[in-house]
Amino acid sequence: MAKTAWVTDSTAFLDDELINHPDLYTVPLSIVLDGEEYLDGIDLTSGQLFEKLKSLKTAPKTSQPSVGAFQAMYERLENEYDQVITVLVSGKLSGTVSSSGQAAELVSIPVTTIDSKILTYPLNALIKKGMQWLSEGKSLDDIVEGLERIRNTNEAYVLVGSLEQLHRGGRMSGLQFFLGSMMNVKPIISIDDGALSVKEKVRSEKKAKEKIVEYLRQSYERYSMKEVYILYGLHENHADNWKKELSIEFPELTILCCPLGAVIGVHAGENTLGISWFNGLE
Repeated sequence: MAKTAWVTDSTAFLDDELINHPDLYTVPLSIVLDGEEYLDGIDLTSGQLFEKLKSLKTAPKTSQPSVGAFQAMYERLENEYDQVITVLVSGKLSGTVSSSGQAAELVSIPVTTIDSKILTYPLNALIKKGMQWLSEGKSLDDIVEGLERIRNTNEAYVLVGSLEQLHRGGRMSGLQFFLGSMMNVKPIISIDDGALSVKEKVRSEKKAKEKIVEYLRQSYERYSMKEVYILYGLHENHADNWKKELSIEFPELTILCCPLGAVIGVHAGENTLGISWFNGLE
């Protein structure tokens, strides 16, 4: 069996198993605050980010890893591995997938780049499933096909904490921002085929959460998925409270609370709360 390195980016929320996995490597994105650049998860935590956002003089920016950063990583892995499987944040939300693809053409080791079409903990779930299949002896083609199949069953719904930050970061159009901020509309943002879109507009966060639970209920009745992921910006207690509410109706579900991280926080805001799951993850 080919010795395989796994690579992801810093938007992925990794559990303890993957953080300590000897064959998993992370390439960080960057955050620029008032002209000073920070490496996501290395130089800046989510808590530090949101504190700094309060006193910024200019709008924060995020930046994908350079082609050179991926090239350096892959060249380092050439000495220890036969191949690399890279699973990254949605290519429609970041140019990270493109950087990896370009770097792959500059190195000798075979690199397979997979666009997760999602972000944060769902990347963790995909990587773990891929590692499982690899240990079972599945071929690279079968692993890629299987991960892409699972990826395409993902549902994600988010209540964005700051429409202004999302708008300034170029992730929401001016019209959508205006409607949300001026008319007290709470949009439910979905991630469809890797891109953000407005699923529905409701008048309060309470009603928005009720609507999201309805989406969850419909999928659970149809697919009986085993786990879901609550995604949050800064306030873990909000995620924990929602988990307790959901656990009453869905006692068989494993519900995990996962922070979005600093890069996503730049665009979404500290009060962001969302939920995601794979209908096709066994």
